[in-house]
Amino acid sequence: MESRRLNELLLQALTHEKGGVLVYQTALQCVVNEDLREEWEKYLDETEDHVEILTEACQALDLDPDQSSPGTRIVKHLGEALVEAMEMALGSGDLDAAQLVACECVVLAETKDHLNWELLGQCAEKSTGERKRVLADACDEVGDQEAEHLYHTKGWCRELWLEALGMTAVLPPPEEEKNVTTAIGASRAEQQSLQSR
Repeated sequence: MESRRLNELLLQALTHEKGGVLVYQTALQCVVNEDLREEWEKYLDETEDHVEILTEACQALDLDPDQSSPGTRIVKHLGEALVEAMEMALGSGDLDAAQLVACECVVLAETKDHLNWELLGQCAEKSTGERKRVLADACDEVGDQEAEHLYHTKGWCRELWLEALGMTAVLPPPEEEKNVTTAIGASRAEQQSLQSR
């Protein structure tokens, strides 16, 4: 495994989680549905924990968590763009539309988070010694939370869009009701949602 690339992945993942804190803080300004607000407040707390977990992992692997690179600067820019999009939506005065934009921004952010943690999990499996332990411990602590963040928010996004389109929506979405943490579970929940209409 290429150590330089692993270090870059860790730094980008940390930068992305820091951006995720800002994404959730802004998304909470956009939220209208109280069940979704409760969900995102929980995810904000967990994302703040993920920042700490990745900071500690970097330090344990003798990597400066504040180190910048072209990749981390791009990741930071993308997070700021998601925040800006939500702020623009809020400025329109249509709170329901702002909530939809926030859902989409959270799905985009959580898709990248999920990928980062999957890659870190693969790195843990291929590593040895202290690096294996550090990466495996971090992934064990965060993996299911990231899957929940992604799949539940995708469900919220789908159902809120259906509601906005004047169609029957299932709120909270089945992904949340069934506590989905896998792609297969998310697919089954979505199919159940579609069949119940």
